[in-house]
Amino acid sequence: MKAVLEKSPELVEEVSTAPKAESPFRRFWSDFFESYIATIGLVLILLIMMAALLAPWIAPQDPYDLGQVSVLDSRMPPGSESMDGYTFWLGTDGAGRDLWSAILYGLRISLSVGVLSGFIALLVGMVVGLVAAYAGGRTDTLIMRVVDLQLSFPAVLVALMLLAILGKGIDKIIIALIVAQWAYYARTVRGSALVERSKDYVEAAACLGLSHGRILFRHILPNCLPPLIVVGTVQTAHAIALEATLSFLGVGLPQTEPSLGLLIANGFEYMLSGRYWIAVFPGVALLLTIVAINLVGDQLRDVLNPRLQR
Repeated sequence: MKAVLEKSPELVEEVSTAPKAESPFRRFWSDFFESYIATIGLVLILLIMMAALLAPWIAPQDPYDLGQVSVLDSRMPPGSESMDGYTFWLGTDGAGRDLWSAILYGLRISLSVGVLSGFIALLVGMVVGLVAAYAGGRTDTLIMRVVDLQLSFPAVLVALMLLAILGKGIDKIIIALIVAQWAYYARTVRGSALVERSKDYVEAAACLGLSHGRILFRHILPNCLPPLIVVGTVQTAHAIALEATLSFLGVGLPQTEPSLGLLIANGFEYMLSGRYWIAVFPGVALLLTIVAINLVGDQLRDVLNPRLQR
């Protein structure tokens, strides 16, 4: 080989100037940022999360501190000034709270409920789906019948029935959302795990005497992550919308733990009187959050599954 290279300087130059293989991580982000819409969605998500995390420091007032809120400033239109000279850029609601501050604090609750419930539901559904696919037989049949039974009911109906029993509260609604969502993850993981279970590397691992847990979580699970990530992104947006729906109906969070759904519900009664901003601006914030997450999830689906690329 050395003699061939010495006799062919052109080959040496070609080999030395050949581009290096791109790392999978770098290739992933390169493919992701090919979509300008998905990039905008990712930037919007990051801005919304930063605004929610920094709400106590960037919000002009604490909208739920009675010492900072005046009833005399209630239902003021956008751009109005308070008696203290402060400008309400998005107006105020029926209680005199600055709507911009209320939206920032509401985002904290909506995002925390959606992300936390989605993450726990993902873990539960992932384990159940892996066990069903790997065990097979009656275990798989029993688990999937339970999954099919739950998926036959709308998620909002399942959450409503649970909240009717548990009552209001942020911990209660998280439990209700977990129960309403885990079946989606279980079905997704089970479908991917069934494909992986029939491959040769799983049979080789079993012949080597590896434990069932090691085969499941070390060999099968990593190959099931791409569809699970996509479903997790979409279901997070669904959880945020579901929490807002439940809070709007008055069965979700109490008034002391406001979310975007409660802000919309509080402003809905003023719509017919022309004070649209009380419900519209929180609704726009909720819409932007859900759309941005869905845009990112749609691009993740295309990047992680090249066959779906448009």
